[in-house]
Amino acid sequence: MYQKHFCPEGALLDTLENQAAISSPQTLTQAQLSGRILEARVTMCDSNHNMWVQLPCMKGMIPREEGAVGIAEGELRDIALIARVGKPVCFKVLRIEKGETGEDLAILSRRAVQEECSAQFLSSLLPGDIIDAKVTHLEPFGAFVDIGCGIASMVPIDAISVSRIAHPADRFAVGQNIRVIIKGMQGRRILLSHKELLGTWEENAALFHVGETTCGIVRSVEKYGVFIELMPNLAGLAELRQPVEVGQRTSVYIKALIPEKLKVKLILVDVCEDAPKPEPLRYFYQGEHIDHWVYTPIGAGKFIDTVFDGVLAGM
Repeated sequence: MYQKHFCPEGALLDTLENQAAISSPQTLTQAQLSGRILEARVTMCDSNHNMWVQLPCMKGMIPREEGAVGIAEGELRDIALIARVGKPVCFKVLRIEKGETGEDLAILSRRAVQEECSAQFLSSLLPGDIIDAKVTHLEPFGAFVDIGCGIASMVPIDAISVSRIAHPADRFAVGQNIRVIIKGMQGRRILLSHKELLGTWEENAALFHVGETTCGIVRSVEKYGVFIELMPNLAGLAELRQPVEVGQRTSVYIKALIPEKLKVKLILVDVCEDAPKPEPLRYFYQGEHIDHWVYTPIGAGKFIDTVFDGVLAGM
């Protein structure tokens, strides 16, 4: 796959190769002739929604219509350009011309990079392919991610992990690099999942042992008990013996691990004072493609799996 060439924005910004290519008019011209993808940080979006980047050797402008695929067609709103101020963007050099005061001005295109990324990388992806992504912003219903050259997709909240969360911010942080799985295509939209990379019930349960006391996060408080997450794909139930709130960190005693019932029985020991932050993700699967993922152990009374065949529920 071409992921290393068409990576999420920001990956090239501080590389020696990128810094050298934007350092002088001569190297910018060479990049123009070779069609090389470069990156710089947006310093301003003017009243006409042109994005301006400060290059070491001259100013650079990305005209509004060149700011992203979908802007010229009205499929993408101008807020998508405004939101890039202060952040890195990828681009190709279209030409170098003289500005209004006679200074050199580089005319750049982010759209050209995104079109190339779509044609050479994203269009070749199949259901089950695993790619790198970067979290760009979080909404209650899901996490928006850059899957290459600023092209956005979303991981729905119910596809982030097996353990239920109240908000994607419980699992991700803006700017975080993650991995995602291509679930399927819906027109031009690429649909993503994530939970399958976080391990099966058995893989997660193997990290814990009966008799241990460990930390967890309260994810749900019910009349019959409190669900406490030990890992993003593993939660257990404890009796509600003291007041707790969703999102609190607790210490818990592991009373039992029951694979055939997918149960982890816990005893709530205490509530910790520190507020939990998203933990670094542990990806159990390190490959580049998966066809079928089975969460449940053999013989379990409930069967949970994902088949990556491009057939989407509700379609």
